[in-house]
Amino acid sequence: DDLAIAELERDYLEAAGFVAHIETDGGDALALIREPASKKDYELFIVDLMLPGTDGFELCRELRATCEKPILVVSAREGDEDKVRALGLGADDYITKPFSPAELVARAKAHIERYARLIGASGNEGQPQSSAIIARDIVIDLERKTVDVADRAVQLTATEFAILVLLATSPGRVFSREEIFEKVRGDGTYGEVSTVTVHIRRLREKIELDPSHPTHIETLWGMGYKFME
Repeated sequence: DDLAIAELERDYLEAAGFVAHIETDGGDALALIREPASKKDYELFIVDLMLPGTDGFELCRELRATCEKPILVVSAREGDEDKVRALGLGADDYITKPFSPAELVARAKAHIERYARLIGASGNEGQPQSSAIIARDIVIDLERKTVDVADRAVQLTATEFAILVLLATSPGRVFSREEIFEKVRGDGTYGEVSTVTVHIRRLREKIELDPSHPTHIETLWGMGYKFME
């Protein structure tokens, strides 16, 4: 919502080789992202929460309903409640103002590269060479990057998909939050390990019949998470 800050961010992004577009009004941004072509043109969405017209929470919800591209929230709101809400609506990361523009560029690069790896060819290190993982009522198509639960398609964010594949390829193995964060993000420098808990919760809401009594992803208190054998 602050044009001077937005222009500074744009300058740093363009210096790093990106093309950046600015919208300072939430309503205008909402109209833009509702255009089908816009979600194909952009590799990353950087969303402020305190926007006039339509706030950043609604923008995250609207984007994630039809788009899997990374969403990076930047906000002066430091409360955990805001972070949990933004991540719960599908944001991939959350940066609190004030922050270094160089950090913003580094996080943007990390998310774009991670998303590119996820939509690339299957068979990466740590993943099986087969094109699908089948675990009881869950079918994970590694080539199409789709997930079906009990013959019902579920929409996962890129981060949620990466976590599910990581856990499902090693059933019974316990992964700590730090290990999940490092393997999924591929960058232990940027972001917060605590976001893993939110992503796991959102993932359960989508793949578990009863998220409060999960049968796929188990929590081992003080240790981490595992995909049940």
